[in-house]
Amino acid sequence: MISGKLRLRRPPGSPRGHRGRTPPQQGGHCGPQPGSQAGLSSRLPSSCVGLTLSRVVPGKLYELEGVSVGAGLLYDGDGLIRVETQHHSHGGKIQELLLGDIHTDWTQRTEYRPTGYQQPLQNAMHHLHPCPVCALVYRSSEHRPPVLPRSPAAPLSLAGRWVSQRCETRPNVLFLTRDFTLDPDQHAWEGIYRHYSDPACSQPTFTLRASGHYAQGNPSAKVSGATEFVFKVTEVRITAMEEQTAKLLNGTRPGRCGLAGCWEIGVEQDLTPTDGCNLLGIKLPHKEYELFKPELDHRKHPLLFTGERPTDGTSPDRPQRRPTSFQAPMVLCSGFPRRYGSGFNNKQVQLATSGTGRLVQLVLLVLGSVLCSRFCVY
Repeated sequence: MISGKLRLRRPPGSPRGHRGRTPPQQGGHCGPQPGSQAGLSSRLPSSCVGLTLSRVVPGKLYELEGVSVGAGLLYDGDGLIRVETQHHSHGGKIQELLLGDIHTDWTQRTEYRPTGYQQPLQNAMHHLHPCPVCALVYRSSEHRPPVLPRSPAAPLSLAGRWVSQRCETRPNVLFLTRDFTLDPDQHAWEGIYRHYSDPACSQPTFTLRASGHYAQGNPSAKVSGATEFVFKVTEVRITAMEEQTAKLLNGTRPGRCGLAGCWEIGVEQDLTPTDGCNLLGIKLPHKEYELFKPELDHRKHPLLFTGERPTDGTSPDRPQRRPTSFQAPMVLCSGFPRRYGSGFNNKQVQLATSGTGRLVQLVLLVLGSVLCSRFCVY
Protein backbone atom coordinates (compact mmCIF):
# COMPACT_ATOMS: atom_id res chain seq x y z
CA MET A 1 0.00 0.00 0.00
CA ILE A 2 1.36 3.43 -0.96
CA SER A 3 0.04 6.72 0.39
CA GLY A 4 0.94 10.37 0.05
CA LYS A 5 -0.28 13.76 -1.10
CA LEU A 6 -1.63 14.68 -4.50
CA ARG A 7 -1.12 18.07 -6.14
CA LEU A 8 -2.51 18.69 -9.59
CA ARG A 9 -0.71 20.95 -12.04
CA ARG A 10 -0.05 21.23 -15.78
CA PRO A 11 3.61 20.70 -16.73
CA PRO A 12 4.68 22.16 -20.10
CA GLY A 13 4.65 19.72 -23.01
CA SER A 14 2.26 17.30 -21.33
CA PRO A 15 -0.65 15.61 -23.14
CA ARG A 16 -3.94 17.46 -23.39
CA GLY A 17 -6.33 16.80 -20.53
CA HIS A 18 -3.44 15.70 -18.34
CA ARG A 19 -2.46 16.89 -14.90
CA GLY A 20 0.77 16.28 -13.08
CA ARG A 21 0.88 14.78 -9.62
CA THR A 22 3.36 14.73 -6.79
CA PRO A 23 4.95 11.43 -5.77
CA PRO A 24 3.76 9.36 -2.80
CA GLN A 25 5.56 10.13 0.45
CA GLN A 26 4.83 7.03 2.48
CA GLY A 27 4.50 3.37 1.78
CA GLY A 28 3.03 0.53 3.69
CA HIS A 29 4.03 -3.06 3.00
CA CYS A 30 2.17 -6.14 4.22
CA GLY A 31 4.54 -8.86 5.25
CA PRO A 32 5.28 -11.22 2.34
CA GLN A 33 4.84 -14.94 2.35
CA PRO A 34 8.05 -16.80 3.21
CA GLY A 35 8.72 -17.77 -0.40
CA SER A 36 8.65 -14.18 -1.65
CA GLN A 37 10.69 -12.55 1.11
CA ALA A 38 14.06 -13.25 -0.51
CA GLY A 39 13.02 -11.63 -3.77
CA LEU A 40 11.74 -8.54 -1.99
CA SER A 41 14.91 -8.28 0.11
CA SER A 42 17.07 -8.10 -3.01
CA ARG A 43 15.11 -5.08 -4.25
CA LEU A 44 14.94 -3.05 -1.03
CA PRO A 45 17.74 -0.79 0.31
CA SER A 46 19.96 -2.50 2.86
CA SER A 47 18.83 -0.13 5.63
CA CYS A 48 15.20 -1.03 4.97
CA VAL A 49 15.90 -4.76 4.90
CA GLY A 50 17.76 -4.66 8.18
CA LEU A 51 15.02 -2.75 9.98
CA THR A 52 11.95 -4.51 8.72
CA LEU A 53 12.25 -7.72 6.76
CA SER A 54 14.36 -9.48 9.37
CA ARG A 55 11.34 -9.42 11.71
CA VAL A 56 8.52 -9.31 9.20
CA VAL A 57 5.29 -11.20 9.89
CA PRO A 58 2.96 -12.19 7.01
CA GLY A 59 -0.22 -10.12 6.97
CA LYS A 60 1.04 -7.33 9.25
CA LEU A 61 1.35 -3.79 7.86
CA TYR A 62 4.82 -2.20 8.08
CA GLU A 63 5.49 1.46 7.34
CA LEU A 64 8.47 2.37 5.13
CA GLU A 65 8.52 6.14 5.35
CA GLY A 66 10.64 8.12 2.92
CA VAL A 67 11.91 5.03 1.13
CA SER A 68 12.30 4.95 -2.65
CA VAL A 69 12.41 1.39 -3.88
CA GLY A 70 14.03 0.43 -7.15
CA ALA A 71 11.63 -2.48 -7.38
CA GLY A 72 8.95 -0.02 -8.35
CA LEU A 73 7.00 -0.35 -5.09
CA LEU A 74 7.71 3.28 -4.23
CA TYR A 75 9.13 5.99 -6.40
CA ASP A 76 9.93 9.66 -6.64
CA GLY A 77 9.29 11.94 -9.57
CA ASP A 78 6.51 13.58 -11.51
CA GLY A 79 3.55 11.62 -12.75
CA LEU A 80 0.59 12.04 -15.06
CA ILE A 81 -3.05 11.57 -14.26
CA ARG A 82 -6.18 11.85 -16.38
CA VAL A 83 -9.82 11.01 -15.64
CA GLU A 84 -12.29 10.18 -18.41
CA THR A 85 -16.06 9.87 -17.90
CA GLN A 86 -18.47 8.37 -20.41
CA HIS A 87 -22.21 9.00 -20.01
CA HIS A 88 -24.67 6.48 -21.42
CA SER A 89 -28.24 6.96 -22.62
CA HIS A 90 -29.61 4.68 -19.91
CA GLY A 91 -28.29 7.09 -17.30
CA GLY A 92 -25.21 5.16 -16.20
CA LYS A 93 -21.62 6.27 -16.52
CA ILE A 94 -18.15 4.78 -16.78
CA GLN A 95 -15.14 6.43 -15.17
CA GLU A 96 -11.55 5.57 -16.02
CA LEU A 97 -8.29 6.69 -14.43
CA LEU A 98 -5.20 6.93 -16.63
CA LEU A 99 -1.79 7.14 -14.95
CA GLY A 100 1.56 7.98 -16.52
CA ASP A 101 3.42 5.31 -18.45
CA ILE A 102 6.23 3.30 -16.86
CA HIS A 103 9.62 3.07 -18.55
CA THR A 104 10.28 -0.36 -20.05
CA ASP A 105 13.89 -0.21 -18.81
CA TRP A 106 13.81 -1.00 -15.11
CA THR A 107 16.95 1.06 -14.41
CA GLN A 108 15.35 4.22 -15.83
CA ARG A 109 12.08 4.14 -13.92
CA THR A 110 13.03 6.28 -10.93
CA GLU A 111 14.19 9.18 -13.14
CA TYR A 112 11.68 8.87 -15.98
CA ARG A 113 9.00 11.54 -16.37
CA PRO A 114 6.05 10.00 -18.19
CA THR A 115 4.73 11.54 -21.41
CA GLY A 116 2.16 8.84 -22.16
CA TYR A 117 -0.33 6.68 -20.26
CA GLN A 118 -0.71 3.17 -18.94
CA GLN A 119 -3.87 1.20 -19.61
CA PRO A 120 -6.80 2.81 -17.77
CA LEU A 121 -8.17 1.68 -14.43
CA GLN A 122 -11.94 1.55 -14.05
CA ASN A 123 -13.83 3.05 -11.15
CA ALA A 124 -15.02 0.19 -8.92
CA MET A 125 -18.42 1.90 -8.66
CA HIS A 126 -18.75 3.18 -12.25
CA HIS A 127 -17.46 0.56 -14.68
CA LEU A 128 -18.32 -1.53 -17.68
CA HIS A 129 -20.77 -4.36 -17.04
CA PRO A 130 -20.26 -7.13 -16.43
CA CYS A 131 -16.94 -6.72 -14.58
CA PRO A 132 -16.24 -9.71 -12.32
CA VAL A 133 -12.88 -8.28 -11.22
CA CYS A 134 -14.39 -4.94 -10.12
CA ALA A 135 -16.42 -6.52 -7.32
CA LEU A 136 -13.43 -8.53 -6.09
CA VAL A 137 -11.22 -5.44 -5.97
CA TYR A 138 -13.92 -3.33 -4.33
CA ARG A 139 -14.28 -5.80 -1.44
CA SER A 140 -10.53 -6.26 -0.96
CA SER A 141 -8.10 -4.55 1.44
CA GLU A 142 -4.36 -4.35 2.02
CA HIS A 143 -4.69 -7.33 4.35
CA ARG A 144 -6.98 -9.30 2.07
CA PRO A 145 -5.96 -8.71 -1.54
CA PRO A 146 -8.32 -9.94 -4.25
CA VAL A 147 -7.75 -13.37 -5.73
CA LEU A 148 -8.38 -12.75 -9.41
CA PRO A 149 -9.80 -15.46 -11.67
CA ARG A 150 -7.55 -16.93 -14.29
CA SER A 151 -8.06 -15.68 -17.83
CA PRO A 152 -9.75 -18.28 -20.03
CA ALA A 153 -7.28 -20.21 -22.15
CA ALA A 154 -7.35 -19.23 -25.82
CA PRO A 155 -5.83 -20.98 -28.84
CA LEU A 156 -3.19 -19.15 -30.84
CA SER A 157 -5.41 -18.33 -33.80
CA LEU A 158 -4.14 -15.17 -35.49
CA ALA A 159 -6.13 -15.22 -38.73
CA GLY A 160 -8.30 -12.16 -39.25
CA ARG A 161 -8.43 -8.45 -38.70
CA TRP A 162 -7.49 -7.09 -35.26
CA VAL A 163 -8.22 -3.50 -34.23
CA SER A 164 -7.69 -1.11 -31.30
CA GLN A 165 -10.49 -0.88 -28.76
CA ARG A 166 -9.90 2.81 -28.06
CA CYS A 167 -7.67 5.77 -28.87
CA GLU A 168 -4.24 4.64 -27.65
CA THR A 169 -1.42 6.75 -26.27
CA ARG A 170 2.34 6.49 -26.64
CA PRO A 171 5.21 8.34 -24.95
CA ASN A 172 6.00 11.87 -26.18
CA VAL A 173 2.36 12.89 -26.53
CA LEU A 174 1.42 10.50 -29.34
CA PHE A 175 -2.04 9.14 -30.06
CA LEU A 176 -3.07 6.43 -32.52
CA THR A 177 -5.30 3.52 -33.45
CA ARG A 178 -4.13 0.20 -34.89
CA ASP A 179 -5.73 -1.95 -37.57
CA PHE A 180 -3.88 -5.20 -38.09
CA THR A 181 -4.57 -8.09 -40.49
CA LEU A 182 -2.84 -11.50 -40.31
CA ASP A 183 -2.93 -14.27 -42.91
CA PRO A 184 -1.39 -17.46 -41.42
CA ASP A 185 -1.70 -19.34 -44.73
CA GLN A 186 0.60 -16.85 -46.46
CA HIS A 187 2.52 -15.91 -43.29
CA ALA A 188 1.71 -12.34 -44.28
CA TRP A 189 0.60 -9.33 -42.25
CA GLU A 190 -0.55 -5.77 -42.85
CA GLY A 191 -0.84 -2.96 -40.33
CA ILE A 192 -2.54 0.41 -40.59
CA TYR A 193 -1.54 2.94 -37.94
CA ARG A 194 -3.60 6.10 -37.84
CA HIS A 195 -1.97 8.91 -35.86
CA TYR A 196 -3.64 11.88 -34.25
CA SER A 197 -2.71 15.05 -32.37
CA ASP A 198 -5.33 14.71 -29.62
CA PRO A 199 -6.29 12.09 -26.99
CA ALA A 200 -9.73 11.63 -28.56
CA CYS A 201 -8.17 10.59 -31.90
CA SER A 202 -10.28 13.16 -33.75
CA GLN A 203 -7.55 15.26 -35.42
CA PRO A 204 -5.51 13.05 -37.82
CA THR A 205 -1.88 13.88 -38.60
CA PHE A 206 -0.75 10.94 -40.76
CA THR A 207 -1.51 7.31 -41.57
CA LEU A 208 1.14 4.62 -41.86
CA ARG A 209 0.61 1.31 -43.67
CA ALA A 210 3.21 -1.41 -43.24
CA SER A 211 3.34 -4.99 -44.45
CA GLY A 212 5.56 -8.02 -44.73
CA HIS A 213 5.87 -11.61 -43.53
CA TYR A 214 6.27 -13.34 -40.20
CA ALA A 215 7.48 -16.61 -38.71
CA GLN A 216 6.14 -18.24 -35.55
CA GLY A 217 8.67 -19.40 -32.98
CA ASN A 218 8.57 -21.29 -29.69
CA PRO A 219 6.47 -20.66 -26.60
CA SER A 220 8.06 -17.96 -24.47
CA ALA A 221 10.27 -19.16 -21.63
CA LYS A 222 9.74 -15.85 -19.79
CA VAL A 223 6.05 -15.05 -20.25
CA SER A 224 3.50 -17.78 -19.59
CA GLY A 225 1.03 -18.34 -22.42
CA ALA A 226 2.93 -16.14 -24.89
CA THR A 227 4.57 -17.16 -28.15
CA GLU A 228 7.65 -15.74 -29.85
CA PHE A 229 7.47 -14.37 -33.40
CA VAL A 230 9.81 -12.75 -35.89
CA PHE A 231 8.29 -10.08 -38.16
CA LYS A 232 9.84 -8.70 -41.29
CA VAL A 233 8.66 -5.35 -42.66
CA THR A 234 9.16 -5.09 -46.42
CA GLU A 235 6.79 -2.27 -47.44
CA VAL A 236 5.73 0.98 -45.82
CA ARG A 237 3.42 3.70 -47.12
CA ILE A 238 2.53 7.00 -45.50
CA THR A 239 -0.32 9.43 -46.04
CA ALA A 240 0.03 12.97 -44.70
CA MET A 241 -3.28 14.09 -43.21
CA GLU A 242 -2.35 17.68 -42.37
CA GLU A 243 -0.32 20.47 -43.96
CA GLN A 244 2.39 20.51 -41.28
CA THR A 245 3.21 16.85 -41.80
CA ALA A 246 3.28 17.23 -45.61
CA LYS A 247 5.60 20.21 -45.28
CA LEU A 248 7.95 18.26 -43.05
CA LEU A 249 8.16 15.36 -45.51
CA ASN A 250 8.64 17.69 -48.48
CA GLY A 251 11.73 19.07 -46.79
CA THR A 252 13.64 15.79 -47.11
CA ARG A 253 16.47 15.26 -49.62
CA PRO A 254 15.69 13.44 -52.91
CA GLY A 255 15.89 9.66 -52.64
CA ARG A 256 15.69 9.68 -48.85
CA CYS A 257 11.94 9.62 -48.11
CA GLY A 258 9.64 8.85 -51.04
CA LEU A 259 9.29 11.41 -53.82
CA ALA A 260 10.74 14.63 -52.41
CA GLY A 261 8.53 17.65 -52.95
CA CYS A 262 5.55 15.51 -53.96
CA TRP A 263 3.92 14.99 -50.59
CA GLU A 264 0.29 16.14 -50.55
CA ILE A 265 -2.46 15.92 -47.97
CA GLY A 266 -4.49 12.74 -48.41
CA VAL A 267 -2.16 11.22 -51.04
CA GLU A 268 -0.36 7.99 -50.08
CA GLN A 269 3.33 7.57 -50.91
CA ASP A 270 5.33 4.34 -51.05
CA LEU A 271 8.63 4.45 -49.11
CA THR A 272 9.83 1.10 -50.46
CA PRO A 273 11.75 2.56 -53.49
CA THR A 274 13.84 4.72 -51.13
CA ASP A 275 14.36 1.87 -48.63
CA GLY A 276 12.36 3.75 -46.03
CA CYS A 277 12.66 7.32 -44.78
CA ASN A 278 15.74 8.66 -43.02
CA LEU A 279 13.83 11.55 -41.47
CA LEU A 280 11.37 9.19 -39.79
CA GLY A 281 13.98 6.57 -38.94
CA ILE A 282 12.29 3.94 -41.12
CA LYS A 283 14.62 1.41 -42.73
CA LEU A 284 13.50 -1.28 -45.16
CA PRO A 285 13.58 -4.19 -44.96
CA HIS A 286 13.33 -4.33 -41.20
CA LYS A 287 13.13 -7.27 -38.77
CA GLU A 288 11.71 -7.30 -35.24
CA TYR A 289 11.47 -9.94 -32.52
CA GLU A 290 7.94 -10.01 -31.19
CA LEU A 291 5.83 -11.58 -28.48
CA PHE A 292 2.13 -12.44 -28.88
CA LYS A 293 -0.42 -13.73 -26.46
CA PRO A 294 -4.08 -14.59 -27.16
CA GLU A 295 -6.78 -14.28 -24.50
CA LEU A 296 -10.55 -14.20 -24.18
CA ASP A 297 -12.42 -11.37 -22.50
CA HIS A 298 -15.28 -11.90 -20.04
CA ARG A 299 -17.66 -12.36 -22.98
CA LYS A 300 -15.37 -14.97 -24.59
CA HIS A 301 -14.37 -12.59 -27.38
CA PRO A 302 -10.81 -13.10 -28.74
CA LEU A 303 -8.13 -10.60 -27.73
CA LEU A 304 -4.58 -10.34 -29.06
CA PHE A 305 -1.75 -8.89 -26.99
CA THR A 306 1.44 -7.82 -28.75
CA GLY A 307 4.78 -6.83 -27.24
CA GLU A 308 5.21 -3.46 -25.58
CA ARG A 309 7.32 -0.94 -27.46
CA PRO A 310 10.54 0.27 -25.78
CA THR A 311 9.97 3.64 -24.13
CA ASP A 312 13.17 5.10 -25.60
CA GLY A 313 11.98 4.47 -29.18
CA THR A 314 14.53 1.78 -29.99
CA SER A 315 13.62 -1.36 -31.89
CA PRO A 316 13.50 -5.01 -30.71
CA ASP A 317 15.76 -5.91 -33.61
CA ARG A 318 17.57 -8.75 -31.87
CA PRO A 319 16.41 -11.67 -29.68
CA GLN A 320 17.78 -10.08 -26.49
CA ARG A 321 15.45 -7.10 -27.02
CA ARG A 322 12.30 -9.13 -27.39
CA PRO A 323 9.60 -7.59 -25.14
CA THR A 324 8.38 -9.25 -21.95
CA SER A 325 5.27 -7.07 -21.45
CA PHE A 326 2.34 -6.14 -23.67
CA GLN A 327 0.54 -3.24 -25.27
CA ALA A 328 -3.21 -2.79 -24.98
CA PRO A 329 -4.99 -5.80 -26.49
CA MET A 330 -6.62 -5.65 -29.89
CA VAL A 331 -10.00 -7.21 -30.52
CA LEU A 332 -10.88 -9.52 -33.41
CA CYS A 333 -12.98 -7.53 -35.86
CA SER A 334 -13.20 -10.12 -38.67
CA GLY A 335 -12.16 -13.73 -38.83
CA PHE A 336 -11.75 -13.84 -42.59
CA PRO A 337 -8.45 -12.29 -43.61
CA ARG A 338 -8.29 -10.72 -47.04
CA ARG A 339 -5.60 -11.51 -49.59
CA TYR A 340 -2.91 -8.95 -49.98
CA GLY A 341 -2.30 -7.46 -53.37
CA SER A 342 0.77 -5.38 -52.61
CA GLY A 343 2.00 -7.43 -49.70
CA PHE A 344 1.09 -4.76 -47.18
CA ASN A 345 0.81 -6.19 -43.73
CA ASN A 346 0.79 -4.51 -40.46
CA LYS A 347 3.88 -4.52 -38.40
CA GLN A 348 5.85 -1.94 -36.66
CA VAL A 349 8.91 -0.41 -38.16
CA GLN A 350 11.43 1.23 -35.92
CA LEU A 351 11.53 4.97 -36.11
CA ALA A 352 14.46 6.89 -34.82
CA THR A 353 13.78 10.13 -33.05
CA SER A 354 15.16 13.28 -34.52
CA GLY A 355 15.57 16.51 -32.69
CA THR A 356 14.24 18.87 -35.33
CA GLY A 357 11.17 19.98 -33.52
CA ARG A 358 8.00 18.64 -31.99
CA LEU A 359 6.43 17.46 -35.23
CA VAL A 360 9.48 15.47 -36.23
CA GLN A 361 9.55 14.00 -32.76
CA LEU A 362 5.88 13.20 -32.94
CA VAL A 363 6.11 11.54 -36.32
CA LEU A 364 9.22 9.68 -35.36
CA LEU A 365 8.07 8.35 -32.08
CA VAL A 366 4.63 7.60 -33.32
CA LEU A 367 5.97 5.73 -36.25
CA GLY A 368 8.56 4.14 -34.05
CA SER A 369 5.88 3.06 -31.68
CA VAL A 370 3.61 2.05 -34.43
CA LEU A 371 5.92 0.38 -36.79
CA CYS A 372 8.32 -0.98 -34.28
CA SER A 373 5.63 -2.07 -31.91
CA ARG A 374 4.51 -5.50 -32.92
CA PHE A 375 2.09 -4.88 -35.61
CA CYS A 376 -0.94 -3.00 -34.82
CA VAL A 377 -1.13 -4.40 -31.43
CA TYR A 378 1.00 -1.78 -30.16
